[in-house]
This record gives sequence, C-alpha cells and structure tokens, in this order.
Amino acid sequence: MRRRILLLSAYQSDSHAWWVRWLQQAFPGIDWRLLTLPGRHFKWRIRGNPLSWLDEIESACRGADQVVATSMVDLATLRGLCPALARIPAIYYFHENQFAYPVGPGQRHTLEPRVVQLYGALAAERLVFNSDWNRRSFLAGVDALLERMPDAVPAGVAARLGRRSMVLPVPIAELTRPATEHRDPRLIVWNHRWEYDKAPEVFARALDRLAADGHDFHLALLGPRAPKTPAVLRGLEKQWAPRIVASGCVARSAYGAILHRAAIAVSTAIHEFQGLGMLEAASAGAAPLVPDALVYPEQYATAYRYPAGDADALATRLGQWLGEPPSVPDVSAWSEAALRPSWAKVLNGE
Repeated sequence: MRRRILLLSAYQSDSHAWWVRWLQQAFPGIDWRLLTLPGRHFKWRIRGNPLSWLDEIESACRGADQVVATSMVDLATLRGLCPALARIPAIYYFHENQFAYPVGPGQRHTLEPRVVQLYGALAAERLVFNSDWNRRSFLAGVDALLERMPDAVPAGVAARLGRRSMVLPVPIAELTRPATEHRDPRLIVWNHRWEYDKAPEVFARALDRLAADGHDFHLALLGPRAPKTPAVLRGLEKQWAPRIVASGCVARSAYGAILHRAAIAVSTAIHEFQGLGMLEAASAGAAPLVPDALVYPEQYATAYRYPAGDADALATRLGQWLGEPPSVPDVSAWSEAALRPSWAKVLNGE
C-alpha cells in the first residue's frame, strides 16, 4: 500500500513552492496530500493558518501515515483543533526561523511568530532544518527568549528540541546546461530577492568603489522584485544601465544560461538560512563571493568569504577576481543525487 503523507505549507513562496514540487517529483510513489496557502500577509499566515484550514484539515489527514509541516505552520494549534492530526507523526521543516530573521525598516521583533515556531517544534516528533546555521540559531534563540521570561519556565527546552533535530537541506534545482558555454570573466551576477534582507546597499557601495578603482565589469541583476523594491536597487538599474546584461526575474532557461556565463556570483545578505541562489550559481560554475556569516561558513572555504557588511573588502576581492576568478568550489553535497537518499529515509519515518 502506498505511503500517504500530508504536506502542510502555510507560506507558499518561491523557494517553498520549489521544495514542494521537488518532493512530489522525487517521490512519486508517495500519495501526497497537500494543503498550502499563498506566500503573502505574513502576520496573518503564521498565526491564522489553523483557521484557514479549519474545514479541510480533518479530511486531509484521514489515512495519513505522516505529516510534513513547514515552520510557518502553527502545528500546536492545528493539532489541538484536530485530534486526528495529533495522532499522526509529524516532521516540522525549517526553511527559516523567526529568531534569526532580521527586521526591516520600520519593523520590530514581535513575540508571536517566535512562539508559534517554538510551540510547533514542541508539538512535532522530529525537527528538520535546511542548514546547521538555521538549527543553531533557532535553538540559541529559544534559549535566549526563555531566559527573559519572568517565571515558570521549564528547564532545558532547547536541549530537548536539539535531541530531536537534524539537518537536511533542500536540493539545488537542476539547471539546463547551454549547448555552448562561454564564460565572461567580467560578468558579476547578483541573484537574490530585491528586498532589504539582502543588503543591496552594501553591493551598491562595492560597485561604486570597483568603478572608482578603474575596473571594467558587467552585471546581471536577477531575482524577483518585491512590491516595495528598495530605492538603492532601483538606483543600481539606472546607474549601471550600460553595464547590465540582464535584469529582473527571467525565465528559468535564461536564468540558467546567465549563471553558466557569469564568472562571479555575489551575496551581501543579512538573512540566509540556506542560500539556494548562491549554491545554484556555484553549481553552474560561477565563483561565489559571500559574507563570512550566516549559513555561508558551513558551505564555502575562507577564500570565498569576505567580512560581512564590509563593502570595501567586497570591492577589493571583486577587483582581484575580475578577469581571473578562482576555481569554483564543489557544491555537489547539495545536489539532488546526494540528498535524495536522506530525504527518502526521513519520509519513510526512519
């Protein structure tokens, strides 16, 4: 009899949607039951998903052997509202965690999203993180939060959660290789969401310094645009228009072709729990240049990292690499071939 898994994804954004599609394609022998919600209205999504699914959850979990819920799911509340769900073993998958998520302009940290993830983790049988940085920052955040509470806090909560946690990344998406590959040694790609948490101002300052030092370079400014695109990114498109070979959220085939053509891929992120975009770029042959922070130290050697937030250091390294980039690190550990067996074990309840 086919194994039946209920997959709950409460914030179906780009990377979450790719992961859901990959699971279905990679494991067609599983009878997948899906409940998803669009990736918008964050505050409502993270707290309201049990209400959104109130009339569907009982029938959806009927006959399920296992539940896989993302950390945007209020699993504790959902299990309380649907006792049948509470009887099915649950995996809580962390694409991110709210303890280490940077706040944007005009925002402030609120307790509720973090408590939702804490209770969800406590309600699940197994916690799975897409990187060790994600796991460590979540457990440290739980400890720090509970230390600030006035009283009646049980001991060792983070340690309990740590014992039932593991790391299992999302595989790199396969990119079609162009028939003929021509690497442009001066093409820099920036392939990230156009939002504050990618620190575009650091990239902008580095490009100013690079040009001031007399370096020739070309740019591919890729990635989805947010409704409120940071002004610095709009300024980049105007300032460097003659050097830009591609801009925006391009078709998948075009995206792969650009990554196979680029010599260098840059991140200036202040939030990155796995960094799929940079892993994709490296898998396509672009040398990654990343902050010495977040998930990056567990993925790339020191030679590929610069001091986080230091635009001058980034510009210096880019100047050294332009025209003669270093060899590209091996990122095959994040490939589908490498990760599929581990995913198979987890989904089989092993």
